[in-house]
Amino acid sequence: MAKAARFYGTGRRKKSIARVYLMPGKGEITINKRPIDEYFGLETLKVIVRQPMVATDTVDKYDVMVNVHGGGYTGQAGAIRHGISRALLEVDGEFRPTLKKAGFLTRDPRMKERKKYGLKAARRAPQFSKR
Repeated sequence: MAKAARFYGTGRRKKSIARVYLMPGKGEITINKRPIDEYFGLETLKVIVRQPMVATDTVDKYDVMVNVHGGGYTGQAGAIRHGISRALLEVDGEFRPTLKKAGFLTRDPRMKERKKYGLKAARRAPQFSKR
């Protein structure tokens, strides 16, 4: 029985969760059924998404299909990068040292800090007045 030529990886950053599918193709990236150029306005975000594929020389070998939700566009770009990196590991385990060295496999642990009672925000205290 032939192995399905569809590789999956989940990426997360802040509140964003990306489900990434890699299929053999010519390098098209589709995010929420829209091309990457239409989904992300900033060029830097497009570069972030493509980083793992550039590092492993697989830019024009796989089509990327992404479902992403939650968070803002920067968090979503980071989540997609994380997901693509994990999916590339399923493609070939020899990519691991390259991706690990670049830091693409590490889940960014920074999250929004919760609001505390007695404060106006996570750390913002009410204005102090001596009198």
